[in-house]
Amino acid sequence: MPDIKIVTEVAGRVCALPIEVGGSVGDGDDVAFVEAMKMEIPVASPAAGKLKSILVSLDDVVAEGQVLAIVET
Repeated sequence: MPDIKIVTEVAGRVCALPIEVGGSVGDGDDVAFVEAMKMEIPVASPAAGKLKSILVSLDDVVAEGQVLAIVET
């Protein structure tokens, strides 16, 4: 089973992580929200599977293109 990286397309602050490690995610499910310019931008999973790891914490500042989590398909 390959690992899929979930990457943010915007820089900002992680304001929500609605799914816990080990939880199931569907293709397009939101796994994080990044606050940028006073808006909450969802970061979606590109594939269905199980959330293997979360590489950030709430209130972390992230850069554009940073990997936030890993999904095991």
